Amino acid sequence: MSEIRIAAETRSEFGKGAARRARRAGFVPGVVYGHGLAPVHLNLPGHDLMMALKTPNALLVVPIEGKDEFVLPKAVQREAIKRTIEHVDLLLVKRGEKVTVEIPVQAEGELAPGGNLLEHVLQALPVEAEATHLPEAVTVSVEGLEAGASIHAKDITLPSGVTLAVDGDTVVLQVIAAQAAPAEAEGTEADAEA
Repeated sequence: MSEIRIAAETRSEFGKGAARRARRAGFVPGVVYGHGLAPVHLNLPGHDLMMALKTPNALLVVPIEGKDEFVLPKAVQREAIKRTIEHVDLLLVKRGEKVTVEIPVQAEGELAPGGNLLEHVLQALPVEAEATHLPEAVTVSVEGLEAGASIHAKDITLPSGVTLAVDGDTVVLQVIAAQAAPAEAEGTEADAEA
């Protein structure tokens, strides 16, 4: 995973009024915490932050007290209607440190014929990995799976240095049998009665 540099600036004003002024100026208020550091309040460029957060588990590099530090987004608050970023909580991480994150699960391949459906029981898989080497996603083959088949967390091949942070027997994907359309079902019942 690549590092995304964000030119954040320390903020000294707090409260709703200060947050509104920052947002009007194109910034997103944020807080960095972790490693015994007193919380550091930042203003982050809104557009740069929005683009960075399109990458799952983006590793951001922000200046804190004159030194570039690695941070991971932990909580992102969005405006209910426009979905703009209102506030972000960032967790300070160090190179070599293990962190627990959720990585998206992507399915590839075709199910067995029959119109069956693939259900994502888990949209994202909890894993533990080194903070500067977080995988963006994990891909799972569902080629030829039939109704009733399921893929458990332990069945998924993870990148080197990544371990599960969930029970291995947890169902991640399952194939559900296709149901007959209501019109077909009614026709079948009528034929049976005749």
